[in-house]
Order: sequence, then structure tokens, then C-alpha cells
Amino acid sequence: MDMDAMNKPYGPHSPHITRFAALCPPSSEAVPVPVDWDEVETWLGLRLPADYKAVVSAYGPLDIGEFIWLHAPCVQEGRFDYAAWLRDTHRHGRAYCEGAPSLEPRVFHPDPGGLLAWGTTRATSNLFWDTSASEDPDEWPVVMFHQDAVYAGRDPWHCYDAPLLNVLTTAIRSGLPLPGGGTLGPLPPTAHRTAFLPDPKTWTPPAPRPAIPRERRAALTEGTGLEALTTLVPPPESPYLGEGSWEELYEKLGTRLPTEFITLMERYGAGTWTGWLDIAAPLQPGSRGFADECLQRLGWLAEFHEDYPQSHPHPAWPTPGGFLPFASTIDGDLVGWLTEGHDPDAWPLIVAPRHADQGPPLPGTLIDTLLEWHRGRFSAEGFPRFRGVTDLLEYVRFEAWDRGVHDE
Repeated sequence: MDMDAMNKPYGPHSPHITRFAALCPPSSEAVPVPVDWDEVETWLGLRLPADYKAVVSAYGPLDIGEFIWLHAPCVQEGRFDYAAWLRDTHRHGRAYCEGAPSLEPRVFHPDPGGLLAWGTTRATSNLFWDTSASEDPDEWPVVMFHQDAVYAGRDPWHCYDAPLLNVLTTAIRSGLPLPGGGTLGPLPPTAHRTAFLPDPKTWTPPAPRPAIPRERRAALTEGTGLEALTTLVPPPESPYLGEGSWEELYEKLGTRLPTEFITLMERYGAGTWTGWLDIAAPLQPGSRGFADECLQRLGWLAEFHEDYPQSHPHPAWPTPGGFLPFASTIDGDLVGWLTEGHDPDAWPLIVAPRHADQGPPLPGTLIDTLLEWHRGRFSAEGFPRFRGVTDLLEYVRFEAWDRGVHDE
């Protein structure tokens, strides 16, 4: 038996375990998930509080008081990964701070002294440690980001000036004041395995990201056109367009398409741009191909224009000057052209937004719009800003589709 491990402040004989078990006796299903704390802390570049390590080492991830989720370094396929959860939670915090510059600025791990997430609540609020407060992690106070305060137009941040177990004790016994008013708790003194993690496994830190080529970083600010775009957002080696021909597509749509679109598709093919913008395989027949998707959307757009002309002012193609979509977003926006005139290369780009009023045509060409969007210098309905992203080059990407996944 490793006696050093037994006697560590987060080992099985830790006073933190005794205190936590007295506060809310964990259920029999709250079993530990092995954690190599040295490996976790090396990856983070920080030591973690002993009370947190003690509770996680003894019980694994927990649903405390039926309201607070204590997350742990673990993984469950398709549901949770500790590294991804930290990244996304910190990005969400940065995004909010960027969108509310009037509030006190916040920094997030891995920036020095940044907030480090450890949990969430059923109200979709996030819980952090303030690592800037002390060199001793056991003195780090808990900070809350309260989502409901955002909706109420109030400052959503609150520091409790107390470490983890003190905050949990207060939440269970008397309740915590919430940013913007109200109270979290008192909570029932319970601790169960989180319902969405029935079978978590040991987590291994991700391998270091490969070095980003210098020319790709330069493309954030230098270059123009397709050359700069393909450097910034590398295309696949074998773009997938489908099994048909451009002429067959033109015949089905009743028009040629802009040369720039053809050039872009022949370099990238079907796929998703930065997890947001989808373009189907242009030459693929069937319901998953570009033509059938486009014709289906044109039918919807014609109905919307007829029934709701104020919110859908543009008719659908083949009406002269009508809207012809070629891409969609995960939010349901459609990106396409206004088919004004007989020259497709002169058609302006436009977005038909799902959750906003119709705006004017976009100012640039398709390739220039994609380039400036991925540089973080352009936003519009359908092309949101990348808020909360510390390094665009670790975020922007093109995910190619292939026939094995998207064929019927």
C-alpha cells in the first residue's frame, strides 16, 4: 500500500472526506474514478485545492444537493471530456465578458491568474476558482457566473470569498446569495453520481497541439483571395463534390452558378466551416445532395415570401432577382445569392436569417467573406463573431464530408 498516498491531504483519511461525508453522505453509487493528480496538475500548470481532490478521489463526479454538479477529471464517450468541458466553459465566460465590456474584466485559465472551472448548476450557471487570489490553491475563493442574472440585465459575477467546501456547506445549510438577487439553496444534503455520467472512465490529458505553421498564422492578417483562405483554413486533400457534373446541376436548378463558388467547392468540396456553416456536395444526386436540398429550401422560401412578405421580402428563385441558397448554418440561417441580372458572377451574397429581420446584401465576395470571417474581422447574421476564442488558429477549421457519411 502506498502510505504516502494514504496520508496526503486528499487521501482516504483526509479530514476533508470526513467533513464532506458529514455534510451530505454520498450514496453507494458515488464511486471514485481513478485520477492521476500529478498528471492533471502538470497538464493544467496548477496545483488544485486539496478539498476538491479529496472529494473527487473518494466519490468521482457528483450531483450535490440535486442542483450543483461537481465535475471531475474523467471522460465518458459522447457525453463528457474534462479538457473539452474546461475549454468550452472558459470560452463561454470570455465570450460573455467580451460582449459586456462595461463589467469588470475577467481572465480565464490558462491565462495567469485566470478563473478555473470546477462545476455547474442546474440553472446553467458556472462555478470557478479565482486562482489569482493566492499562491495556495486551498485559499482560492469560489466565483459564480449566474446565467439568470444575464437575462435580467444584471452583473452575473459573484465571488463568495470562501473555498469549495465552505461554499458547499453554506449552499446546503443556509443557501448562497446569487448575483443579481435571490438565493441558491438551502439544498438537500445529498450527493449522487451525476445522472448524465453513469459510467465515467479515467481521463488522460490530450497530447500537445502540433505547432501551427508560421505561414498559417501570417494568413490571419496577410494575403487575399483563395490563396490566403486555403492557407488560413486548410482544405482536404481529396474534396468530395459528388458523382454528377456541373452541367447536370445547372440543368436541375435552371441556372449556372457563380464561378467563385465553383472554384471554392473544387478546393474544399462538401463540409462544415468552423462547426457553423454547412455546404452540401454540389454534384451529389439524391436528398443529401446540393440540388435536392436547394430545391426543397426554395419551396419553403416561396411559401414564406407569400405568407410573410414583411419578414421574407425576397422572392425565391426562379423568380427574377430571387434568393437562391447554397449554404445553411446550425442556427437555421440560409446563405445564398440574389439572382439579379443574367451574370451569376455579379450576384450579391445575402443571408436569410432565421431569428432576425432581413438585412441588406453582404458587402464582399464569397471567398473574401469567408476569409474575413475566419480572421475574426467580419460578422453579420449567419456569420457570428468568434467570441471567447483565445487563438483563432486553434478554432477555425474545415471539416470535410465524404460519400461514406453523407450518401444515401
